[in-house]
This record gives sequence, structure tokens and C-alpha cells, in this order.
Amino acid sequence: MDTPATHEVQVLLDRLHAEYATHDDGAVATYIPELARAEPDRFGVSLVTSEGRVFEAGDCDAPFTIQSISKPFTFGMALEQLGRDRVTNHVGVEPSGDPFNSIELQANTNRPFNPMVNSGAITVTALLHQIHGPHTIDHIVETFSALAGRQLCIDPDVYESEKRTGHRNRAIAHLLLNFGMVAGEAEAALDIYFRQCAITVTSRDLAMMAATLSNMGRNPVTGHAVFELATVRDMLSIMFTCGMYDYSGQWAYRVGMPAKSGVAGGVLAVVNRQLGIGTYSPRLDPYGNSCRGVEVCAELSSRLGLHVFDCLNVGSSYLDAIL
Repeated sequence: MDTPATHEVQVLLDRLHAEYATHDDGAVATYIPELARAEPDRFGVSLVTSEGRVFEAGDCDAPFTIQSISKPFTFGMALEQLGRDRVTNHVGVEPSGDPFNSIELQANTNRPFNPMVNSGAITVTALLHQIHGPHTIDHIVETFSALAGRQLCIDPDVYESEKRTGHRNRAIAHLLLNFGMVAGEAEAALDIYFRQCAITVTSRDLAMMAATLSNMGRNPVTGHAVFELATVRDMLSIMFTCGMYDYSGQWAYRVGMPAKSGVAGGVLAVVNRQLGIGTYSPRLDPYGNSCRGVEVCAELSSRLGLHVFDCLNVGSSYLDAIL
């Protein structure tokens, strides 16, 4: 058996990290003032298999906030706790083609386009708030910690920065309130949304969370079952079509993995039944995605045949058994 240092996946990660560490395209997010303090040259790449084997290179222990990568996981929580029909009555599943913080709803239904844009994510958090009230954030942190396989916490400085400057999200919340997509306590739900985005993770945490989805909702190291199979399928579907902001179509064409990015510089990607990828680099492209993260995922997809439609992905083993 290969040692971790000589395994071809580890060699590949080391090579990609060294290659892209010199790339300085993009800039750190500044619209949340605390995010502007990030060290722009931080760069970590982690990969966790669905059996729990870990490969990584670079700043894999560097902490940063999860931001929009929280969205598919709260969506999964809402699906399981409220049911698909109730959730989709309040938020759609269509790509919007607009920036993630666009103040726009579907014309005929007044629903947010999908749960990966801010309006949809705020709606989902508001639905969870209807169940759990002030304890909502505790349930979110508990679920995210189970996904990561360790206790996570909230960065108070980033939370306060988001709360202090989140005027656009506040406008979105009140627009949703106007159209009945959220209940009367819009400000309370928005406060929880700011807190969930400020949960601190590392690239290793993201890879483990992704590997949990790839392992049918069960953390491959702890064995903790976090999500049901049907929920994972719905989460991955939305991530594939809407997870990379208004770059999602290009991502699906070029990389071909369900994924989610966040403006602190994280990217999470899932290869169903195989592995999870987590990257961190705070330099962002114009879409709000990590420049290095996108390129490394594209390289991994190409070199390892991870694109969902790659000929190396053989598809359903169930069909092999019955045909």
C-alpha cells in the first residue's frame, strides 16, 4: 500500500498546489469588512474519500468562514424537517442567471429562484426559524459539526461585521416578508442567517462535509448519519445547477461536479459515492468564486475523470445488476 507521501493522489495535490500557489488573480471580498482582513496568499486543498481517507496540501488548517457554502446544508435540514412540498412552496429550484445577492424573485410566484442565492437561503433559514425559534442556530451548528466530524463554532467578528453592513440582505428579507415568503420575524431569521454564514471551517472540514454527502449522508470517519439518501440527492441536484453563483453553467460544463462556493474563499465539491473536495483561497473572481479553487477543481476533474459525464464514471451499479 502506498504511503500518504507517495500516493498518486497526494503527489497530484502537491503538484497542483505548487502550480497554483503562484497565481495571484482575483481579490479578497471587501463588502463584508472583516473578510477584507484575509491573507490573500492563503491556499489549501483537501480531498477526503467516501471511506474517510484524507489527502491534502497547503494551508488546510487555516480557518475561514463558511459563508454561502452553508446554503445547501440548511436546505437539506429544511427538506428533512418540513418536507419537500412545504420548502418548494417557498423557494424554487431554477437557476437565476443573476448574481447571488440579486434583489429579484420569480415573476409568477414571488418565490426566490433557488436556495443557493441569498434570497432563497434567507427563506430557508426563516423556515427553520419557524420550527426552532431562537435555538435555530444551535441546530445548524450541531448539524454542520456532524458533517465535519468535529465541533464547529461561529466567528463573532465576522458575524458582527455582516450584521452591521448587511443592508442588502436586510432589504431582501423585507421583500420576502412583503410577499409572504417569510413569517413576521424576518429580522430574527436574518440574524440567524448572518450567524450561519460566520461558522468557521477549514478546507479539511469542507472536504469532510463533501465526503459525507458523497457517502450517502453518513460521515465516513465518525459513521454519523446526518442526511437521508433522498435529501442528499436533492442537495446535490441544486448544487450542480445553482451552486457556483452565475458561473454555475460554465462550472457544470467544465468541471462537472455538484459544488458550492463562498465569498470567504472556500469551494466544496462532491463526487457521488467517491470523494469530497475542499479548497481555500480568498482571492475571488468577478462571480465571487475562489480563483485558485475553481482552477484546482477543474484540474482534479480532468486528471482524475471526476466530471459527472466522464466516461470513467460508469453510472449506476444497480443497472449493472439487473440488465
